Amino acid sequence: MLRQPDVDIVRVRDVGLAGAEDPQILEWAADNGCIILTHDRATMPGFAYERVAAGQEMPGLFIVNDRLAVGKAIDEILLVIAGTQHAEWIGLVAHLPQ
Repeated sequence: MLRQPDVDIVRVRDVGLAGAEDPQILEWAADNGCIILTHDRATMPGFAYERVAAGQEMPGLFIVNDRLAVGKAIDEILLVIAGTQHAEWIGLVAHLPQ
């Protein structure tokens, strides 16, 4: 992100997961300690909760409203990053904006 250069954002297609199923993406994120940003509020949260219920690692999931303007979405993400620690999101699903 240009406004916050120390924020590392990786797209699923950049790591060979384009077209992958949600559980695969969640597993990759857990293996790599990455919080997921998604617009998918239909299926991704359910798979994330399943991982948590099964005792599997789930480093966090931010569901960004797809009707939110890009600039506002970036503001919301940066606000969360500035006000919290990565460890606080382990096992949690959050909707942005809240």
